[in-house]
Amino acid sequence: METILLAQFMGGLYGLLAVILGAFGAHALKKRFTPEQQQSFEAGVRYQMYHAILLLVLAFNLGFDKALDTYIVNCFIFGTLLFSFSIYALCLSAANGKKLRVFGPMTPIGGLLLVIGWVLLLFHFVAPMV
Repeated sequence: METILLAQFMGGLYGLLAVILGAFGAHALKKRFTPEQQQSFEAGVRYQMYHAILLLVLAFNLGFDKALDTYIVNCFIFGTLLFSFSIYALCLSAANGKKLRVFGPMTPIGGLLLVIGWVLLLFHFVAPMV
């Protein structure tokens, strides 16, 4: 799939899932989560929605004529996947009494990919000026 279509699809999918998971976390899981788990879950949803919107904006504004554009989008796609979905897995598994610690290292790796994506985006804006 071309990068522009992938960015559009993943932006739409992440946005859809953020709304569903946000409602699920706020209603169905509210009684099962501790306040800390609720906050973590909401943070995962919030970051997922931010990056869903960003992917859609990028899909309609980047030229995708440079490899850098693809790297930016891929960092946001995989960063969001690792960051937000590892938080969901950690919260859900902890609420069920069996915290799956294998997901723990995925959260900072996803966060690092998000940071790299933002750095690359800044470079994309600044490079033509240099």
